[in-house]
Amino acid sequence: MGKGKQRKQIILPPELPPEIADDDIEVSDEDLQFVDENKDYAGFVSRLDTHSINKQVTRVEGVNEDALEALYEKRRRKTLEQKENEKSVVQVDPVDALPVKSLDGEVYYRTFSQTAEVTENEGDVDKSVVKLTKAERRAKLKKTKKEAKKMGKELAKTEEVQPTQQEAALAEVKEDLTAEEAFEAKKRKLAELGMALLADPEANIKSLKEMLQFAKDGDHSIVKLGLLSLLAVFKDIIPGYRIRLPTEKELEMKVSKEVKKMRFYESTLLSAYKGYLQKLLALEKQPRFHHVVVRCICTLLDAVPHFNFRESLLVAVVRNIGSSDDVVRRICCSTIKSLFTSEGKHGGEATVEAVRLIADHVKVHDCQLHPDSVKVLMSLSFDDDLGKPEVQEGNNKMKNKKNKKRKNFEESNQPQGNDRKRSKQETIAKMKEEVAADYKAVSYTQDVEEWKRMQSETLSAVFETYFRILRHTMRSSVASSEANGNITSGGSGAHPLLAPCLSGLGKFSHLIDMDYIGDLMNYLKRLAARGSSSDSSAQKVQNLTVSERLRCCIVAFKVMRSNLDALNVDLQDFFVQLYNLVLEFRPGRDEGEVLAEALKIMLCDDRQHDMQKAAAFIKRLATFALCFGSAESMAALVTLKQLLQRNVKCRNLLENDAGGGSVSGSIAKYQPYGSDPSLSGALASVLWELNLLSKHYHPAISTLASGISSMNSAQNQVYISISPQQAFKNLLLEAESFEYNQQGGTQKSNKRKGRSTALASTLASVEPPPVDENEVSKKLRRHFILLRDIKENERLRGELDRTTSALQLYEEYKKQRKPATLKNKKSKKARTTVGM
Repeated sequence: MGKGKQRKQIILPPELPPEIADDDIEVSDEDLQFVDENKDYAGFVSRLDTHSINKQVTRVEGVNEDALEALYEKRRRKTLEQKENEKSVVQVDPVDALPVKSLDGEVYYRTFSQTAEVTENEGDVDKSVVKLTKAERRAKLKKTKKEAKKMGKELAKTEEVQPTQQEAALAEVKEDLTAEEAFEAKKRKLAELGMALLADPEANIKSLKEMLQFAKDGDHSIVKLGLLSLLAVFKDIIPGYRIRLPTEKELEMKVSKEVKKMRFYESTLLSAYKGYLQKLLALEKQPRFHHVVVRCICTLLDAVPHFNFRESLLVAVVRNIGSSDDVVRRICCSTIKSLFTSEGKHGGEATVEAVRLIADHVKVHDCQLHPDSVKVLMSLSFDDDLGKPEVQEGNNKMKNKKNKKRKNFEESNQPQGNDRKRSKQETIAKMKEEVAADYKAVSYTQDVEEWKRMQSETLSAVFETYFRILRHTMRSSVASSEANGNITSGGSGAHPLLAPCLSGLGKFSHLIDMDYIGDLMNYLKRLAARGSSSDSSAQKVQNLTVSERLRCCIVAFKVMRSNLDALNVDLQDFFVQLYNLVLEFRPGRDEGEVLAEALKIMLCDDRQHDMQKAAAFIKRLATFALCFGSAESMAALVTLKQLLQRNVKCRNLLENDAGGGSVSGSIAKYQPYGSDPSLSGALASVLWELNLLSKHYHPAISTLASGISSMNSAQNQVYISISPQQAFKNLLLEAESFEYNQQGGTQKSNKRKGRSTALASTLASVEPPPVDENEVSKKLRRHFILLRDIKENERLRGELDRTTSALQLYEEYKKQRKPATLKNKKSKKARTTVGM
């Protein structure tokens, strides 16, 4: 027989890994993150057919499926037997025994069969020696992973603070970057809209509403930029006329496209402008926008005072005209002044409205406002020649009427054959009249009657405000001023508006009606006397300052001189007040310029003085120059010199005779504390103060005093050109340079050296000697020693006067007591005789 057929060996594929439950599968966080990020690429896994894959993997080429199934069944039985044997076999722990490698390359540990002895002593077997099963190893691995994960979470919690701070910082940086980008984008948008509107307002008029939305933004910087951008746009595109919206009948009429376009443009502009003003007035109450809003309102009122809604702008500006904020008050005051000076923009209507609002504002606040709120009225200007054009127009009208009568008379005499020519002339004349009427309606020239009416209304409102301030000052008392102390006045004293009121009355004194001048002079007289005179009212005026009382005297003289032809008022009371106020004046507390102005108006400008009164003022001014600063002393000496030059007999005060020289007057004794200059008896005194003033520390004063002392009664009257006000101002500048020179500043003193030499040459035509510090200090020491001696003498004189008055009272008491004692003695004697 031949070779037997060899049997072919079948090699089965390896076993598939055992199936594991989903709960036992451990998936790491990295795997989950990878699957989440790549979901689109992992979708095919859910669609896999595992059964077909298993069948394909377990397939063997060239083998029947039935035989293959028998082989697999045989393998399964073998594996089950191995598992049963493993249960009965104790596996040595790999820590205690070395592994064994088979010929196939598989590594395994030695095992031994479980005998009866081992089973009996099963409890004594060390568990560390026994090898764990696969399920136990898996459970143990799972437990260790959970513990490691738990420990990692605890460590993350402990280190959680630092990452959160970093994240917060990164978030803030991102927010800042986004806010800056948004801010820049809004700025660019605002600029684009504004440029488009300025380039073509009619085509881009709808952009105004879009720009107005930026004023409602949450960012304050964007709101301010929006308001300022709209301000620039409105200033440029607002027309030079007041917009009047069409009525309902006009809207129903058919118009051209151009008219419709213009109506749409004007209505959109007016509505946007109204919304802008409403937004400004709403933001005015917020402090962070107050400055920007006030600046926008004032700029609009100054630029377009003729446009719509002017009343709202005026109310806002007048409301802030007395603000406690210096910046706001300065802007509002400059706007009102510009409104008064540029009446050509609005025709004078805004001036009348502003003055009325100021008058109401003063009335509401009971005259307790900042002085600037009334000082702006000084910028008003009134035309005094309004009546002249009326006369000329009236003459022209009369001439035209006469010419027409002559023409009609001549035409009536002519034959009536030229009817066509006459009708043609009539139509031409009518056309000329219509053209003239239309031209007058659209021209900027204002009617004279209308102009005069507005001027009179403005003037009446101004004087109403001034007289209200005077009446308030008259009836106010200390209690009322303290009650109103919570209102911010910004001025000094209880009457902050009195000084600008008096200045305004002095400026417009020539426009005051003659019916009110008598009452005004009575008011001024009582105010200058501080209410100490006999008043019919129950309340007395609160004591005014020296400067305010001097202003009352100045205004009285200005009113008198402006209405000299129709006014006859005795000004003796004001001379008495000035004579007393000279001694009450204190440098630093009171205003030296006001005193210099009073001396100029009341003494220098008035050339008719009584000799006794002039001598009293000369003596009082010499005493005043001895006690106060250099600028005030210079103004007093200039006035003194002018009085001596005009009153030759008063130069006898320069003589050193007993009793004041040859002319002593009706009063033989000088009364230095007298209140009336006419009864002071100054002619009986000597100007010994000039001797002390010639040694004054200031060279200009000492030079002028020496020049006055050298005057004699035979000298011609030569008037000097300088006034007390000029001398006061010049010496203020000289005093500043003099003080700076004492501190070592030579630059400014060299610049003003010409001014001081010119002053000295004008006053006495003698150059002052060079300044020596030691000499100046000696003069100052002697000057203040003299002042101290004068004060001490005044104190001693006061004590002497009190003791003499006490002695006189005692003597009178004794004289009155003597008759009473004699009567008592006689009555006692009579009683004793009767008793006996």
